[in-house]
Amino acid sequence: MTDRIPTREGVIAAAESVAGILPPTPLLPVTIGAVQAWVKAEVLQPIGSFKIRGAWWRLSNLTANERSGGVVAVSSGNHAQGVAWSARRLGVKAAIVMPHDAPAVKLANTRALGAEVVLYQRPGEDRDAVAARLIAGRGGTLVHAFGDPWVIEGQGSAAIEIASQLGRAPSRIVACCGGGGLTAGLALGAPGSAVYPVEPVGWDMVGQAMAKGELVHAAADAPRTICDALQPNVTKPLNLALLMGRAEPGVTVTDDEVRAAQRFAFASLRLVVEPGGAAALAAALAGKVPVDADTVIMLTGGNADPAAYAATIAGTP
Repeated sequence: MTDRIPTREGVIAAAESVAGILPPTPLLPVTIGAVQAWVKAEVLQPIGSFKIRGAWWRLSNLTANERSGGVVAVSSGNHAQGVAWSARRLGVKAAIVMPHDAPAVKLANTRALGAEVVLYQRPGEDRDAVAARLIAGRGGTLVHAFGDPWVIEGQGSAAIEIASQLGRAPSRIVACCGGGGLTAGLALGAPGSAVYPVEPVGWDMVGQAMAKGELVHAAADAPRTICDALQPNVTKPLNLALLMGRAEPGVTVTDDEVRAAQRFAFASLRLVVEPGGAAALAAALAGKVPVDADTVIMLTGGNADPAAYAATIAGTP
């Protein structure tokens, strides 16, 4: 992993690069209680997730030698699709290490974009170790899902877009949080805004790490969660360093709260949101984060498993 430190200047440059290939995703009004706030509909990205931002910025910054050697990424599905999409556009080979139990739609979409998928067992295998073995055996540049400085800057491009659309800096941004790449990027991109990381109960490795001031690993008996995109075993030192003293204390949400948020997004916003992409909205609806007229809630992913999603919307998960 590079020792480069992401910066706000890098976030601004990433936003310019992203704007050159993608239209801004909508900033939509949403009423929560008696307050009209906003949601950032990253579910409408070409790959159905904000992850396209960081993947594009990282791959755009590969050297000529790095491009010729290809990239290796680790992902439960959305980062995989972002890397695959960007790699295809830039003519770079991509191999993605994905969990065997990733949603079928994410596996299929990643393969359809032309990337090689390498499966690992979750729990049981360390995906970073699997990726390291691949790189040792065949070469390639690691594009980490949340611990890469260019990926962090790319994710932060959403904050630049939000401020432009809102016409001012948001009071706060509520973000779905896995390893902390998006949260760290938003903190850099919106220095005057409060940033709230939202994680599944039992998988709040970023929130716990910020509270303790050191990395915290997921417990061996961590509970199951429907938020497959928000299950890293531990954040990275870089992410923790960027968030310490900057992000608000972590918030956790239950599966039931996430399902309620998915139903709300379907009924009120006409948007399909996957469980991990609905965590921030779940926290807002449950009253776990403050909401005002300048609050922006990130809807980060829409790659929902069709059967599971249909059951959730029908109220029979």
